[in-house]
Amino acid sequence: MQKKAEKWWTKLGQPQYGGEIVIRAPWEIADFDPFIRGQLGNIYAAWMEPLSTDDWTLDPAIFEYKAHWRPIQYIKGFLAESWEFTDPGTLVVHLRKGIHWQDIPPANGREFVADDVVFHYNRLYHLVEGRAKSSSSGANDIIKLVSITTTDKYTVVMKWSVPNPGLILDILHQVGVAHFMENPEAVKKWGDLTDWHHAIGTGAYILKDFVAGNSASLVKNPNYWGHDERYPQNKLPYIDSVKFVIIPDEAQAIEAMRAGKIDIIDHISPLQAYALTKTNPEILMMTHPDSNALSIEPRNDSAPFNDIRVRKAMQMAINLPEISKSHYKGLIEPYPCTLTSRYMTGWGFPYEEWPKDLQDEYSYNPKAAGKLLAQAGYPRGFKTNIVVDTDADLELIKIIKSYFAQVGIEMEIRIMKPAEWLDFIRRDHKHDQLAHRTGGSPLGHTSAPSHDLVQYAKNSANNWSMVDDPGFDAFLPKALATTDVNEMKKVIRDVNEYVARQHFSISLLQSQAYSLCQPWVKGFSGQFGSAWAHGGGPARSSFYLSRFWIDRNLKRSMGH
Repeated sequence: MQKKAEKWWTKLGQPQYGGEIVIRAPWEIADFDPFIRGQLGNIYAAWMEPLSTDDWTLDPAIFEYKAHWRPIQYIKGFLAESWEFTDPGTLVVHLRKGIHWQDIPPANGREFVADDVVFHYNRLYHLVEGRAKSSSSGANDIIKLVSITTTDKYTVVMKWSVPNPGLILDILHQVGVAHFMENPEAVKKWGDLTDWHHAIGTGAYILKDFVAGNSASLVKNPNYWGHDERYPQNKLPYIDSVKFVIIPDEAQAIEAMRAGKIDIIDHISPLQAYALTKTNPEILMMTHPDSNALSIEPRNDSAPFNDIRVRKAMQMAINLPEISKSHYKGLIEPYPCTLTSRYMTGWGFPYEEWPKDLQDEYSYNPKAAGKLLAQAGYPRGFKTNIVVDTDADLELIKIIKSYFAQVGIEMEIRIMKPAEWLDFIRRDHKHDQLAHRTGGSPLGHTSAPSHDLVQYAKNSANNWSMVDDPGFDAFLPKALATTDVNEMKKVIRDVNEYVARQHFSISLLQSQAYSLCQPWVKGFSGQFGSAWAHGGGPARSSFYLSRFWIDRNLKRSMGH
């Protein structure tokens, strides 16, 4: 008799129930309504859930879920069971039956139904009587949700402004905080969910306590609807409780990890992660490409940066391979970026495919940079300033400053707190020279490729460079007119080359996001890192938290 083939996940061990998992939160939690403040999505996602998620049974050899974006073929239903298009602009979503809100007033454990999805998208996109009024969501920058209705208790009909199923699914399956389902009764009663006592969802964990500046504590939802797809007989979640400990200081978080007081640290610097795994080799280090590359954003609408020769010169003044080797100890690849990350295989325009003349424009060449500055009318360079936030790698910015000085560009560094930076740069556009922030660059995106088409759009919130370029704007209607994925890939490839040649931004490098995990946390494979990306990242922690488990015997044997 032929032996039955084992499933790939059996090598991960048998799941165990019980225990607590402790996760470092890098920032204070400002409030508990993701529509008010989208930070720390992995905390919101502990009790709130989206319509779709990853395939827990998919072999990592096929797809590892390491980039933020998931191709449609690797997305499965979560609160939704299935979906289909009745025409190219009409999406019908069928909800899973038997899902209930947490048994907390005013939801009181009632069933999750189609009207809840309608409420969510009405709130997200500011729909009035089923029709789009306006949108504050970046998810709706490309196409508009025209109307959303129900046909029965478990069926939602969404009509979109453009008949392009690929773009519609890109938006629907975004996994940032914008697509977490909030409880309508709670919003109607309190107006918003900023108070932690008002946190209600359909998720595996219930928020039980919050101490400002210290921690958020959650316990398992005894009435959770989910079962483990790998072991369908197993009711979820496995872990009894979850604690997010707020530790803004990275060095302090590392010490807590070393002492076994924290199980997971997400998104720390490559050098810190590398150093810890050298002193504590038992700690697991996972990497995945960061949500975007690093860049410097010059104001393209004013001198001297409205001259492409100046922007080219600034790029050629920076030695990216040397930065990769010396500053990052070779942990980060030495290539410049355009819109789409090189890690998005099959999409975009990776550096190796650039024509030689374009590669030359991104190669270190201070002599050529000086000539370009002279041609632009700045033979002795010029003075400028750069506005950065406190999360930025200031040592890197100082390195860039020294490179610029070699070609006569004298750059003053101005440091602001992250919230102040966001208002100063994104909302008010008060910066008059250069801007830099660790997150949010228009380059090197690992999110849905369609979002690249609005990065330098005139009215886009991400257009810190103040680009107003009809050539760039022409790519969006081309993409909206595509009918298959290959046509879309061609548009994305072309817009990537266009952006690289226009030098709207000064490209730095694409960093890797580093996550650390104690060896007793089990159940994950290659997808681990991107499951925990904070901020506007994937924020899939409700899905993954409920499926991970703690090997308590291993933990005890290691003295913890």
